[in-house]
Amino acid sequence: MNIALPFPHFRIPFHRPAELRVDVGSLSPEFDESLATTYERIHSPGDRLHGLPAFDLHDPDLKIRIREADGEFYAYVEDVRRGCLAGCTVFNRLVEVGRRADRHLRSPHSRYRAQYQRRGIATAVYDWALATGICLMTGARQSPGAHALWLSLARRYESGFADLRNKKLTYLGRAVPAQALDRLQTRMFLLGREWSLERFCEAAEMQDARASG
Repeated sequence: MNIALPFPHFRIPFHRPAELRVDVGSLSPEFDESLATTYERIHSPGDRLHGLPAFDLHDPDLKIRIREADGEFYAYVEDVRRGCLAGCTVFNRLVEVGRRADRHLRSPHSRYRAQYQRRGIATAVYDWALATGICLMTGARQSPGAHALWLSLARRYESGFADLRNKKLTYLGRAVPAQALDRLQTRMFLLGREWSLERFCEAAEMQDARASG
């Protein structure tokens, strides 16, 4: 997967949940302060965060600024009218998958200020990632809201479910029964633009459980 963007290579902390991994989370006071600091750095000439690539979103007041660090993508959503960051989405690498799948899959986790939630921002950011060709996979758990967001995106992108264990992916189909969905090993995936299921299975070495049934 090649994304032709001049990403600088550096990192600032993004605090991940220790146990319950959700795709869309609320904002803590500490992260609120981190957003304010990050916004200042983005607009401070000479800082390593200054001059990040920017892209328009669905709302003319919003844009995303993208950086890459160690193969993970950070999408900061800026409110240009109010002069602040609304929040960010981090496209994490999945330590559970094998090396070949790691080249193509990222797991998004989003945190946005309360006043920016329910405005379709996370959907727009995921849409941007999928349009660039990034393939997405859920973490071990999802909130109901995050699951609804993924189902909405699945109407426009190739999607399905996979069993993930021992760093191996096994394709389960476009839908799974409720008991399978409750298992931590069951993950939903969305394929980026121009990906086919057949090509993804080959690239990520994902086996098809139905073939052996």
